[in-house]
Amino acid sequence: MTMGPPRPVPAGVLGLAPRPAGRRRAPERTGVLAALAALALAACTARGQVTPVDPVATARKQPATTLPALRRLVADGAPGAASLVTRDGRFAASHFTTAGVADLRSGRRMGEPDHFRAGSLTKTLVATVVLQLVAEGGLSLHDTAAAHLPEDIPVTGPGDRGDLRRVTVRQLLDHTSGLFNYTDDSRLSRQLEGKGFGAHRYDSHTPAELLRIALSHPPVAAPGTRYSYSNTNYLVLGLIIRAVTGHSYATEIRRRIIVPARLDHTSFPGTDPVLPTPHGRAYSAVGARRVDATSLDPSRAGAAGEMVTTLGDLNRFYSALLGGKLLAPRQMAQLRSDKHTGGVYGLGLFATELPCGVTVWGHTGDINGSFAQTAGSADGRHLVSYRVNTDALAHPVHGTDVLTAEFCARPGT
Repeated sequence: MTMGPPRPVPAGVLGLAPRPAGRRRAPERTGVLAALAALALAACTARGQVTPVDPVATARKQPATTLPALRRLVADGAPGAASLVTRDGRFAASHFTTAGVADLRSGRRMGEPDHFRAGSLTKTLVATVVLQLVAEGGLSLHDTAAAHLPEDIPVTGPGDRGDLRRVTVRQLLDHTSGLFNYTDDSRLSRQLEGKGFGAHRYDSHTPAELLRIALSHPPVAAPGTRYSYSNTNYLVLGLIIRAVTGHSYATEIRRRIIVPARLDHTSFPGTDPVLPTPHGRAYSAVGARRVDATSLDPSRAGAAGEMVTTLGDLNRFYSALLGGKLLAPRQMAQLRSDKHTGGVYGLGLFATELPCGVTVWGHTGDINGSFAQTAGSADGRHLVSYRVNTDALAHPVHGTDVLTAEFCARPGT
């Protein structure tokens, strides 16, 4: 399981692709977008209380802008692909489009209500809770990670190889901590994917165990010196949420985000290997074979990527977040700020400039058998979520094509 820099570098089963195959956002756009966001979010409270998203909309048929791009993803080798487009915040009028199949045996097509594993899209929800805690005074972005970890959690590796006493909360959020990515450990990666997946798909892992694996490796860089994507960062953030609140990150996400934002089909399964109904199948490539990866123990991902959700819930969450319903203006500006990563990644969110010059905000995620992305306009009123039922895109630019087809479409098309 590997994750790395922006595409086209291949991602692994918890992968993320900051700006997949899109052009790098021009630095001068950042300040303008942040200023617009701050104005749009002025009604937020310091605690980041949620105003539920209004589900009422006029039911009107939208054109299937994304269908050709979804068909390309299937032609590339994905069994099935699907997208959900929401315009003008009108959720009841969202347009679902699909190509290929959800199940290779039955030929069943993907459905809008289908549940799937969202991988690193989990990270945006974890980051949102952390920033809510910052707004409440529970912690600071400048605090060290070690300051908020219980005594039973390791903070250094052998010979001080990895040292959480030198890593800040901000560096965890924007992947500048330098911590080794635990899913890159050679022994663990052989168990989590490829030929070892079948024998180890139901193995359970604790955050402390996975953190020890990460800290047994030298850091890839000194804290704060450069961007290097690492699942370990969000593993630690999940532990910090537990230490600060007394509850698991999953409990806090349910209380602070899932319930008030009405994400009725989003869950954090812990060690439960079964997807909720309805769902299709998930497929991973193992050599020349295609393996059914639908059922697995998601504790391998934890706070870095265990979430199960639907396309509709992804659109609702990112609409609430980008629309200023979850964070106060100060924390929203911090979420979008990518100055410490050279314009690559904010604090659990990243921007992508599409070929037509439009900038969208969101995240990607993949885990065994599933890849997904959500992107939205700066105000959260125009959103696209899409997914495929395999864990890697053969041609990442074709994923960006799904976004381009909608966000760059001419008015009226």
